[in-house]
Amino acid sequence: MTRTAPTTPTPPHAAAGTDAPTSADAALASAGASAAAVPVAASPPTSAVVPSTSGAPASTGTTSAAAPAAAPLTYVVGHRNPDADCVCAAIAYAAFKEARGEPGCVAARCGNSNDRIDTILRRFHTPLPLHLGDVTPRVRDIMVRDVVSAPLTATCAEALALIDEHDVRVLPVTDGGRHVLGTLSIFQLGGHFVPRVREPREMRKVETSLAHIARALHARVLHVVEPDRRETLYVRVGAMDIRSFGKFAETAGVPESQTLIIVGDRWDIQQRSIQIGVRAVVVTGDLPVDEEVIGQARQAGVSFIVSPYDSATTAWVIRTASTIDRLIDRRFASVGPDVPLSEFRRRVATSNAAAHLVLNDEGLLQGIVTKTDVLKPVKTRLVLVDHNEMSQAVPGAHEVTIAEVIDHHRLGALNTQQPILFINEPVGSTCTIVADLFRRENLLPTPDIAGLMMSGIIADTLHLNSPTTTAKDAALLRWLGGIAGVDARELAGAIFNSGSVILANPPASVLRSDFKLYQEDGVRFSVSQVEELGFGNFWKHAKPLSDALQKLRADERLAFACLLVTDINSQNSLLLAHGETNFIERISYPHVEKDEIFDLRGIVSRKKQLIPYLTSLLKEMQTAGELPRDDG
Repeated sequence: MTRTAPTTPTPPHAAAGTDAPTSADAALASAGASAAAVPVAASPPTSAVVPSTSGAPASTGTTSAAAPAAAPLTYVVGHRNPDADCVCAAIAYAAFKEARGEPGCVAARCGNSNDRIDTILRRFHTPLPLHLGDVTPRVRDIMVRDVVSAPLTATCAEALALIDEHDVRVLPVTDGGRHVLGTLSIFQLGGHFVPRVREPREMRKVETSLAHIARALHARVLHVVEPDRRETLYVRVGAMDIRSFGKFAETAGVPESQTLIIVGDRWDIQQRSIQIGVRAVVVTGDLPVDEEVIGQARQAGVSFIVSPYDSATTAWVIRTASTIDRLIDRRFASVGPDVPLSEFRRRVATSNAAAHLVLNDEGLLQGIVTKTDVLKPVKTRLVLVDHNEMSQAVPGAHEVTIAEVIDHHRLGALNTQQPILFINEPVGSTCTIVADLFRRENLLPTPDIAGLMMSGIIADTLHLNSPTTTAKDAALLRWLGGIAGVDARELAGAIFNSGSVILANPPASVLRSDFKLYQEDGVRFSVSQVEELGFGNFWKHAKPLSDALQKLRADERLAFACLLVTDINSQNSLLLAHGETNFIERISYPHVEKDEIFDLRGIVSRKKQLIPYLTSLLKEMQTAGELPRDDG
């Protein structure tokens, strides 16, 4: 069976199919660009898990592992400055999760691609995974996006209805273009309606139009003059004797033209109101009005409307017909959507604002966030592949949920709030672990996914020649080759001949192409590695690479920094190192250039050979009380 690949939204700090990270407002157009092994147009995307009916492994397709919009996404991401193994493992593991019926996993990368990765992805019809540059939780991750707002022309009644219907504490007031003009809260509205017995004139005042009054009352309009005119009116209930009616203009100092009379079916009060020329008469209780009275009102220019409510209710509702423009707070609290959540939490702790409006750079309303929202858990979830140390993880990883770790390196300092799935095996490649998961679950990867896992194993084990190689790597490489229909030796040639990193990049980018930070006994250091066919390209660029390594050490404030250049043909390496003299002098390998470049014969593995050697030097120095200090 086949299924079209679903689309999925993108995190605000990600970009699909591009090397350079985009701005925080960038959005992924389609999950296809971040999917786990979605074939290109030449191979229509499929996502099938066909149960085996004969005891054979089930066949699984490999499309976007995107979940429905309602489900939280989990990003399967490798280390910073990705290499072939971490990219291929991320794509393959997302496909594995999809095959197991666990949607919502999106393959991602934390850094730029390179010629080797591009060659592999082209070979197996797979687009570059989603670029995940930063997962630091931001205001946009917790804000309420579907914001209820009111226009400046809304009445108090309409604002109250919105607050009640949507159970909100703060109502943004906007113009037609979503620019925020102010906010309105239930407390501001309450202050407007609280009786002020010492100011009876203010209690009667309504600033509105007759059209707003009629709308608030759901009234029948019998006759109205200038219904949309904004004006100040004073409400009176015509409950007194006819002989005293009309004297209010003298006692309250309110002219008849600003008077609104509320009355029942008292013909005499209706007549007197027309004679003295009040602004409008509101007849309550949905009572009928004589045609003669309506005719007289037309001649006198007095508006007549009929309310369905009793007199007390009508009087209260008329007050709610006041427009909100004079009640709103124009000094409102706001925040940008890309402000880090940690910074916003500090701001909220010292703020009295009930809510902050989230505005973009143009001042347009994007969302709203309250103090309660700050307590929400961040939904971003990560599966770390090919690493487990936070110094190598995507920025912000320590502030989000680490759901799983799939790795084959030494254990670093990693703390999680909940128990997680942590698979760490001493094998040569993370792709070996993922391939083994497919096989153990009786699932058959597609040929393209199998080819990607072959590539990861070949690249990380130098085609099974690295000292990190195990029997499991070799066995799974053969298993995958049968599925992919690819000869491992031919694939290794294509991978290792895909271009020189040194020739294709400036020195600073060469050092960052496969760059890892480490910390041992409080000492921070880095080791970069490039693999070349011979050392010729390195010697042609040794001086600029040395200068770039010095700068990298200073910029990162490291005790020392190294570049391991490995010759795939001879299985030997050169080490370029910069650090304090007492550390450099302890390196026991032969000097090619004194105190800078060393000949590491038989050394090809950073993980299994070089890192243990460097950490042993640090332990010696610690014992001697000579630990190097971080630069700067």
